[in-house]
Amino acid sequence: MKFLTANDRYIARRIAIPLLATLVIAAMLLVLDQMLRLFDFVAAEGGPVQVVFRMLANLLPEYFSVAIPLALMLGILMAFRGLATTSELDVMRAVGISYRRLLRVPYFYALGLIAVNVAIVGYLQPYALYYYEQLQYDLRSGALGASIKVGQFNKLGDGITLRVEQSQDNGTDLSGIFVDVGTKQGEHFTATAQSGQFLSTDDPNLLLLRLRDGTAIQQSPKFEGTRVLTFSLQDLPIDLPEMDRFRMRGGVKDQENTFFELLSVARNPSFSVETRNAAWANFNFRAVELAVMLLIPLLALALAVPPKRSTSALGIVFSVILLVTYHKVNEFGEGVAALGRTSPFVSLWLPFFAFAALIIWMYYVLAYVPGGQPIGAIEKRVDKFAKWLRRRFRIGRSRSEQTEPTIP
Repeated sequence: MKFLTANDRYIARRIAIPLLATLVIAAMLLVLDQMLRLFDFVAAEGGPVQVVFRMLANLLPEYFSVAIPLALMLGILMAFRGLATTSELDVMRAVGISYRRLLRVPYFYALGLIAVNVAIVGYLQPYALYYYEQLQYDLRSGALGASIKVGQFNKLGDGITLRVEQSQDNGTDLSGIFVDVGTKQGEHFTATAQSGQFLSTDDPNLLLLRLRDGTAIQQSPKFEGTRVLTFSLQDLPIDLPEMDRFRMRGGVKDQENTFFELLSVARNPSFSVETRNAAWANFNFRAVELAVMLLIPLLALALAVPPKRSTSALGIVFSVILLVTYHKVNEFGEGVAALGRTSPFVSLWLPFFAFAALIIWMYYVLAYVPGGQPIGAIEKRVDKFAKWLRRRFRIGRSRSEQTEPTIP
């Protein structure tokens, strides 16, 4: 007997299409939500456009960690809903295939995606978030070779102020230049030039600003008065300021710690109580987010089968609401545990077991109660609420029509 039958392979194909589509669409929507903000940030800091895509790439692990459970839910739910509405599920049940047997393929998907999410949440995402913060720091400090901001006074090192009217080719072609240089020895050099450019030197900490066709004013204690001169070519050396190194990864930054690093911080008495509480809360938050994926196949199957003679998509909406609400409850529980107000076992694992009990009950009703329909009760209440709204709307409209004055 084959471990995976033709029926299993058929179900696997039905799950794969909506799962992959949901995963890609969710990731794209999250990326597009951040892309405009990152473009504005990089443009304001004067950085190259390529940095935006590097920053978005470092955000992808976080987005996939959120999208994978949702994609697993919708993939299984839409596959079994399609089987139920076309009566294929009834045929499978009639030939003796139980709901427990039908869950074999969904659990293959669940276990595989759990392994992927463990790698993302436990190891890849902490490094990606760290590199994302590092790119932001490099942009603000100018370590990425940020271009000169046109029309503004730019500080280049100690005592150097530069303003340009136009900049092309990432700062290599400047026009309408004003530069002011002051030294600790009391010397002062102010110049305007029609054009100029930055040139690199053998010293990585030294740039050369080459000015063309301009006028300069020079003051120094070494000579009396002020010197005014015109030039066709003038080289001005600029010492680049030393860049502070970006901080180390992890430590008190819980999101940048891997699973084992979180445990190490939580058990290390050299850290403060607040830091250890936050690390322990974040560890448990990641654990419950992974553990709930074991329950998603049961929930998806319970909500996928609509009542007979019904094609309502309420199960899809209700599943998304349940999953998003539970995620928000976990975020609140992590925050409370990080403050030390309660244990993560109370704020995170207690809601998990309550959520698990609800899911197991819904699956039990569907699989073992004759005629059981967990989504049926929800649909009845929604129908009653919709009828009540329509009735109220009709009464309100009829009253308004009666009170309208008639024109003789």
